[in-house]
Amino acid sequence: MWWAGMITMIIGEIANFAAYAFAPAILVTPLGALSIIVSAVLAHFILKEKLHIFGVLGCILCVVGSTSIVLHAPKERDIESVTQVWDLATEPGFIAYSVVVVFLVILLIIQMAPRYGQTHLLVYVGICSLMGSLTVMGVKAMGIGLKLTFEGMNQFVFPQTWFFTVVVIICCLVQMNYLNKALDTFNTAVISPVYYVMFTILTIFASMIMFKDWNSQNASQIVTEICGFITILSGTFLLHKTKDMGNSSTTEPPALSNS
Repeated sequence: MWWAGMITMIIGEIANFAAYAFAPAILVTPLGALSIIVSAVLAHFILKEKLHIFGVLGCILCVVGSTSIVLHAPKERDIESVTQVWDLATEPGFIAYSVVVVFLVILLIIQMAPRYGQTHLLVYVGICSLMGSLTVMGVKAMGIGLKLTFEGMNQFVFPQTWFFTVVVIICCLVQMNYLNKALDTFNTAVISPVYYVMFTILTIFASMIMFKDWNSQNASQIVTEICGFITILSGTFLLHKTKDMGNSSTTEPPALSNS
């Protein structure tokens, strides 16, 4: 059972990795909420975890929001070489964003984590989310490179491909380390929605700067996508609130104090 779970997780992450090569990050990242729906439904039938009315409503909101984003998502930019991605990554706007992210991560790791990491969940979650936005941009570059390589245009002859690979490895290691610390320190039902919201917002923001996803869309399409994203966030919070209610309902009430 453990190996079956591990293998399916690996397959899922490989498929998620491949998705970034064929679709914009503004579409792929919010759709990660669908995994929460599948987990909630399977837990209801297999693990006999009761799905309350708020959980059902959360699932419906996630589906509605995801459908809205899919129907109005921007088209993927045509890229014929990793060097084109490198040109986008070295534009002043994204360089400024990357510098700010690295500065904030170093500040959080050196100054904030030792002092407030055990009491304020935004410290660890902030590190994971900031690094995650750079991870997704690197993963997208790697995915495009692999896709073009499989099509017969070897992209690993370019040093930029290896640079993106190193960036992804470093960012993933930092992200996994502090995400594990966050999960060890705080309640998962609280960490999961907060991390999902911060990670998704920062990833979409980074994608807007680097790939300029919204340049080809009109105002109504952009507003519809934002509304779909907010709908997904609402559904995600409801789902995790339901989990928290389920966990609290199984615990014994605290003893009354003498006062």
